[in-house]
Amino acid sequence: MQEATNPQSLPVKLYRMHDHLTVAAPMPGLEPEDILVEVTEQGQLILHGDRRGSLKEVKEVLLDEWNVGPYHRELVLPEPVDGEHANITYGNGVLVVAFLLSQEMQPARITLEKTGTAHGEYRGNIGGHLQE
Repeated sequence: MQEATNPQSLPVKLYRMHDHLTVAAPMPGLEPEDILVEVTEQGQLILHGDRRGSLKEVKEVLLDEWNVGPYHRELVLPEPVDGEHANITYGNGVLVVAFLLSQEMQPARITLEKTGTAHGEYRGNIGGHLQE
């Protein structure tokens, strides 16, 4: 079997609460440091996850119906958000990004800090707690 070299498109859930937007995307098999979240001045959200390596060399693969990354998704956010103060978590293979709504788009380029095995976070919302 040939490995996928192009990034896989990510399905996402995007929902709004009264003061924030939340985006959730499945990105199984990554480490937190492999994930990049970017918000552009134009209101584009970019989710990217690089694949570190594969265990295919270690064992004989008998059935391979899905790949572990790389992942990539770009989407336009429906409202301006504060990217610098986002709260981002990664656990159980799911990335969750919670943005505070803003008067204007606040761009940011964020990587996660590892908090445990295959878990990571970025806590930009120091002034309050967002429910995910």
